[in-house]
Amino acid sequence: MKLPRDISGVELAKALGRLGYEIGRRIGSHLRLTTQRSGEHHLTIPAHEALRVGTLSAILRDVAEHHRLSRRQLLEELFS
Repeated sequence: MKLPRDISGVELAKALGRLGYEIGRRIGSHLRLTTQRSGEHHLTIPAHEALRVGTLSAILRDVAEHHRLSRRQLLEELFS
């Protein structure tokens, strides 16, 4: 499965809600997300209209590593 090319930071935050992430606070143009699943994990994502592919890839790599999922499994979980 390929990375979505037109996903916003807010849409990504909603998708990450499936893995237990909740928006803790908004810092300027960034969202701070936290989950307690598989241990505490924090993410900061830009609340931009469309995330750059490299930024999205780095965020998803961090999430996949924390939850011990492959990239393919994570993409199916979030975007299917």
